[in-house]
Amino acid sequence: MADLSSVFVRYDLKKEAGEKTVAVSKDELLQKVMTAVVDGDEDNIVDIVNQALKVHDPLVVIREGLVKAMNEVSRLWDEGIYYLPQTIISSDAMMAGLDVCEKKMGHSMEKKGIVITHTAEGDIHDLGQQIVNALLRANGFEVIDLGKDVPVDDVINAIKQYKPAMVTGTALMTTTMTAFNKIANRLKREGIELPFVCGGGAVSLEYVTSFDLGIWGKEAQQAPPMATDAVSGLSWEHMRDKYNG
Repeated sequence: MADLSSVFVRYDLKKEAGEKTVAVSKDELLQKVMTAVVDGDEDNIVDIVNQALKVHDPLVVIREGLVKAMNEVSRLWDEGIYYLPQTIISSDAMMAGLDVCEKKMGHSMEKKGIVITHTAEGDIHDLGQQIVNALLRANGFEVIDLGKDVPVDDVINAIKQYKPAMVTGTALMTTTMTAFNKIANRLKREGIELPFVCGGGAVSLEYVTSFDLGIWGKEAQQAPPMATDAVSGLSWEHMRDKYNG
C-alpha cells in the first residue's frame, strides 16, 4: 500500500520554519504578541494581547507588537518565504489584536489618513491589493477597499466622496492596466491631483510614469511609506522623483 503520510504536509510551512525569524522584543509579552501575528495564531491572539494589556498601554501593544509583527510579515512576503495564505492569516490575527486594543482604549485607533485601493476594471486578480490593504491597515491608515474589477467611474466617484490622500491600483494583465491612464486623465480634467500608485505583474515603470499623477509601486511594502508621504502633503511629482527617480 502506498505511503500517504505526506499528502497533507504544508511544504511551504516546512520551508519557512527553517528560514523565518520573528522581530525580537526585550519584553516577553510583546514578543508573544509579535510571534502570534507572524504565525497567524488567530486562536490565541486575543488571549495573548489581553495578557500584554495588563502591563502595557494599548498604543504600546499596537505599535511595538502588532505593527512591528506585520512589518516582519511584509519582509517575509517580499523575500518569497510567505505566500498569500500566510500573509492574510497574519493580517487577520493582527486585526483581531487591534480590535482588542481599541476596545481597551474605548475608541478606534486614530487613523493617519485615507487611502483608496482597487484592482483595475476587467481584472479579478486582487492578491497584490489584499497585501497592500493589510500593510496599510497595520500601519494605521484607513483603507477604502473598492475590490476587484472596479469600473473607472466607481474609482472617480470614490475619490470625490472620500477625498483620500492617495489612491492605489493593481493589475495583472496589460489589457486591464490601461484603466489607470483613464483614471488619471479623468482626475486631471476635473482638477483633482493626488498620488496614484499603480503596481502589479503587468505594470511597468515606463507605463506608469507616462501619465500625470502616476507613481510606480514596485513592491507592496512601499505602500505604507508612500501613504505617509502623501498624508504629509508630498506632491505626486515629488513622490515620483523619490520612488521612481
